[in-house]
Amino acid sequence: MAGQGGATRGSRGRDAGGPPWARELLDHLRPTGGDIRRLVTWLAETVDGTASLHDGAGTLVAGPGMPLDETLVADIRAGRIASAASADEGGHLRLLRIEHPNPAEAGVLAVSRPAPFDRRASDILAHTAQVLELLLRARETTAAGRRLKRATSDLRLAILQLLMVEDTVSARRVAAGLWPGLLDTDTAWVYVLEGDAAERDRLAEECLGVTGDRALVVRCPAMDEHVIIVTTGDTAGDALRSLVHRNPGTLLGGSTRQSLARTAAAYGQAVSALAVARVRPDKAAVYAERNHPERLMDPMALRAWTARLLHPLDTLPHHTRAELLVTTRLGLEFTAVSAAKVLGVSRNTVRARMERVESLLRTDFTDLTVRATVHLALSTQVSLADGQGDPSAARQARARLGDLLTGPALETWARELLGRLDSDARDLRRTLRSWIAAGGNAERAAQTLAVHAQTVREHVRSAEPVLERRLIASGSDLYEVVLAHLATGQLEPPVLLRDDPGHPDSPVHG
Repeated sequence: MAGQGGATRGSRGRDAGGPPWARELLDHLRPTGGDIRRLVTWLAETVDGTASLHDGAGTLVAGPGMPLDETLVADIRAGRIASAASADEGGHLRLLRIEHPNPAEAGVLAVSRPAPFDRRASDILAHTAQVLELLLRARETTAAGRRLKRATSDLRLAILQLLMVEDTVSARRVAAGLWPGLLDTDTAWVYVLEGDAAERDRLAEECLGVTGDRALVVRCPAMDEHVIIVTTGDTAGDALRSLVHRNPGTLLGGSTRQSLARTAAAYGQAVSALAVARVRPDKAAVYAERNHPERLMDPMALRAWTARLLHPLDTLPHHTRAELLVTTRLGLEFTAVSAAKVLGVSRNTVRARMERVESLLRTDFTDLTVRATVHLALSTQVSLADGQGDPSAARQARARLGDLLTGPALETWARELLGRLDSDARDLRRTLRSWIAAGGNAERAAQTLAVHAQTVREHVRSAEPVLERRLIASGSDLYEVVLAHLATGQLEPPVLLRDDPGHPDSPVHG
């Protein structure tokens, strides 16, 4: 009797911590648990039976399928009854309603076993149903949080896309709902953070943390390694530099202060600054204000040449002309594929628009000298659109591209820029000139130079830090170097507006 009494006290001591199944069930609520399929499997094994879970639409979520009375299932799902039980020669069945955060999506838990449901099995079933409801509620909360984050991220991207096409009014209107005051300014800086693509979501969250509501943080739609930050506060740069310091392997490029309508140009500056950041000890750089070629040209002659070059687009409806100009500017700056992602349209749409501009200008965008000069015109066109100069008066002037490229200030700038390459014994100047003449195609340039294509690529990459400009990727940096070659006479001027005797740059101009 004494032995039996001791055993009873020991059993009560163990029961104080709850039965083993209860502790196992609690494990499913731990952070490492939460797997609904695994919980349903555990339930079946623990009650020595079979278990399955169906969602509000009747779809099997976990466990094997089993024949169920559809009328009973429909009544439980609709809330007319909370549970049901049945028994036949095949065994015993219990059906329980599993509440969902959305009442219309309540599920049904079905458990069958050969033996009748005793108190232990009934307790396990009831408590498991409660845990299932908690897990579903937690999963829905997590899913809702993810949906909210995704929607917020999509909204940030939409605002950036509006800024990139110079629609600042719509961008402010969209931003005002979630970030009041964020774009209540005429100017901003753009930064690009570059890091491991696998770490981009974490880096974007850190950017949000250090900038708060004072910046627009966007996962770049074109480059998986980039996070774009548009900020109107002058302290964001220091905060982002501290982030780079804490994350080895990251780079930061920043623009100069630009008007919101020039967000695309500011983005180009920030990406360009990344080339300099690679060779900086602190891995961060801001775009240096330098003597851009267009600033060294006669402003009136440049505006006149631009207006005449783009005159064929003036016959189009205003919205069509604006669409073509913005798309082509971005397509020349970033490549057609990247421009499509930035604009939120298909790459075929971008290519079709650019081909239409090509046709109107009667020229060939596969020629880098053409791309550089049209990019020059499109950049200048922004100043004309901003009211700097009189477009109608400019169209009446007779300005040639050759006149723009022969000024002494521009020639001095071009010789100084390309002269930086002379210190390298590999003759980077010759390689770069041949690569540009080949339309940026390393294989064709290699055939001209009688070297391997990889040698051409290495020479072009070596020229980037020397010139402090990105060359491999299309964009304003590359076009400046092309214009430098044109200004020094190392490349022939491009053919523009073929068969147009009225334009000074036409080859048939008399």
